[in-house]
Amino acid sequence: MKLKNIYIGIVCVAFLSACTDKMDYHEYTNYEKDYVFSDFGRTAGFVNNIYSHLDQDLPGLTSLASATDEAEMALTYSSVLDYTNGNWSALNSKSQWGYYTAIRAANYFLKETKDLDFYDLRFAQDYQSQMNRFNRYKYEVRLLRAYYYFLLVRAYGDVPFTTDVLTEEQANTITRTPASEIFDFIMSECDLVASELPVTYSGLENDAAGGTTNPETGRVTRGTALALKARAALYRASKLFNESNDKIRWKEAAIANQTVIDYCAENGISLGKYTDLWGVNNYKATEVIFARRVGDTNNPEWYNFPIGMENANSGNCPTQTLVDAYEMKNGGEPDPNNPYTGRDPRLGMTIAVNGDKWPDTNPTPLEIYTGGRNAAPIQYATPTGYYLKKYLDGSTDISASQGTGGKRHSWVTFRLGEFYLNYAEAIFRYLDSPDATSDQFFLTAIDAVNVIRNRSDVKMPGLPKTLSSDEFWTRYKRERMVELAFEGHRFWDVRRWKEGGFTNVSRMEITKTGDETFSYKKTTKSLVWNDKMYFFPIPDSEIRKNPNLVQNPGWEIK
Repeated sequence: MKLKNIYIGIVCVAFLSACTDKMDYHEYTNYEKDYVFSDFGRTAGFVNNIYSHLDQDLPGLTSLASATDEAEMALTYSSVLDYTNGNWSALNSKSQWGYYTAIRAANYFLKETKDLDFYDLRFAQDYQSQMNRFNRYKYEVRLLRAYYYFLLVRAYGDVPFTTDVLTEEQANTITRTPASEIFDFIMSECDLVASELPVTYSGLENDAAGGTTNPETGRVTRGTALALKARAALYRASKLFNESNDKIRWKEAAIANQTVIDYCAENGISLGKYTDLWGVNNYKATEVIFARRVGDTNNPEWYNFPIGMENANSGNCPTQTLVDAYEMKNGGEPDPNNPYTGRDPRLGMTIAVNGDKWPDTNPTPLEIYTGGRNAAPIQYATPTGYYLKKYLDGSTDISASQGTGGKRHSWVTFRLGEFYLNYAEAIFRYLDSPDATSDQFFLTAIDAVNVIRNRSDVKMPGLPKTLSSDEFWTRYKRERMVELAFEGHRFWDVRRWKEGGFTNVSRMEITKTGDETFSYKKTTKSLVWNDKMYFFPIPDSEIRKNPNLVQNPGWEIK
């Protein structure tokens, strides 16, 4: 995506229905801003098009889970393998630059609608309710812009920054702004817009008749603003952006994440069942703060159901590295002859193992042992010994003859569980102890992690108060890997911690030794890692076009 996308040329408009279950886009193009911003519907469409750039990483052909040690992509033609096989470069940049398209549109909207009052429509029956909605748009758009800048800064560090509408010439001379300044902007914007956004859209006058029977869903809320600030504060405090380990940054992160926890408690947002986080109604899960509606699709199932089923493609296969992160409920070591019994229940919810009846539409239990119907030597069978469950709908039938079609999927962007973990990390780093607190903070780091482990369908034993700092950090990273598996965090966590990247993954090789007996052997696959990969390369095309852009270290084209 060229940096000239900061420059406004054609105005792209998309209508977005204010329905209760998903967002539907209907695009068309118009060149005249006076036409676009002379009608409530077209103006709403412009805003909704800014929403359409929101990220999601449902498990598919290029899921970032398979660019980490969470999963290994079974389809050897997938471009996600470039992250770990040495083919990543400024010429093959995996560009995140496209978010400038949304930032450009946000800047344009905020400039062109600054004094807009739709005076010509004042006699319309729903004028006031439409104006109420319109007056919220500027806060929604500012928050979305802040979020897109967050996505850019976490990938690149210093990035070009503007809140103006630039000419193409200006856009192609802009320099990189320090990441610290962009984090300041993001967090400041979150503070400024939070109080202007509703806690919920239910009960607001937002339907065509000014009533409340069809509340808008999928729009950013006050909780979204608080959540973005808290996540940004955690990243800003982490080593990648805080080499000096400034304790004030960690204190600010602890406060911001505690604020989210407080907000959730005050507004009925609470931890529910772990499995409520995926499925057709996951956007209604009690702990969800914000979710992006992806719509009806069977792509996650088509790509990730086990090989050996009709139309299934294996896809993102959980690694033994991830399996090893799931502790035993009794605190002991797993039985090498029965390695999955007695584990953290989240393993069985997230990962399909040999002998599981998965998915529901599979007539036989999984045979993931060598020579089995779902295993090597079948082409594209799982290389790790496991298949994915999380974020997949086990009732979906992808067969040609009995296919059920796609079901609703939503990507959970922010949920309460993350912020207990974020808080635990921040308070631990601020106070240099896993079991310390102060008058300003209500939970220790260990207490916060144990809230997660005590989830109603998990009930793992709490971390002991006697953990040393090193022991806690090891257990915390394991807990974060387990709780947030396949939710788009692992790729970025390892980078912001700056503790070394992905150098290998473990696999499980299963051999059938009898009618009901198997042997298990761990193997290792090496991955390519270089410390330059803490940040993305700026696309070489942008470097060539803009003489004021400087490439991230190590990614220069020789």
